[in-house]
Amino acid sequence: MNDLNTPGTVGSDQEGMELAIRAALAGIEEGQSPFGACVVKDGRVLACAHNAVWQKGDPSAHAEVNAIRQACQNLGTIDLSGCVLYATCEPCPMCYSACHWARISRVVFGAGIEDAVKAGFNEMQVGVEQLKEMSGDRIELVSGFMKQECRRVFQAWIEAGKGKPY
Repeated sequence: MNDLNTPGTVGSDQEGMELAIRAALAGIEEGQSPFGACVVKDGRVLACAHNAVWQKGDPSAHAEVNAIRQACQNLGTIDLSGCVLYATCEPCPMCYSACHWARISRVVFGAGIEDAVKAGFNEMQVGVEQLKEMSGDRIELVSGFMKQECRRVFQAWIEAGKGKPY
């Protein structure tokens, strides 16, 4: 189902976020940027992925986009209505747009854009609340969930010294 050896089901937001954190840490081990995401529907894990921008030479290979792509492939549809996306960091405008177009129902994220900026990333400082208001979509947003744990992913990345921001 996914390439990160994750369990097939989760029973809580905490478990979903823990999988996203594991994905981010796996990416760090591979020299990637410190972002992870998982897509879950009705407790079933559809996909977990990490950022693979450097690995794939693709600036769109963010964790959220990779997880959405995998989830769509696993379900055989581009409609992810009823799905929850867990992300270690607040989705950037591209990733939020992917959630919008895939019809993700709920986005749960930990660290904020400001945390990515502090770690040296070139983030567009347009938050998901502003994007939601502009788009008029119905995505339920849960911000700051397990924020400290997600912030520690940035610290692990800095300490590992294996990757670089972009």
